[in-house]
Amino acid sequence: MPQGDKSADTDKQKRQAQHIEESYEKQGLSEEEAEKRAWATVNKQDGVGKKSGSGRKK
Repeated sequence: MPQGDKSADTDKQKRQAQHIEESYEKQGLSEEEAEKRAWATVNKQDGVGKKSGSGRKK
């Protein structure tokens, strides 16, 4: 099971992760690895972890 609390994720993110996970499993990855990669993909797409104002300094 991947680390991190999934309770804060939206329903849309959960659906996306499930869909991505299924496609990874069809490619032959283990269930655990597919879930890790799926959530990494969703988080990357949504910009999770980016902080406001983290751009260039003035």
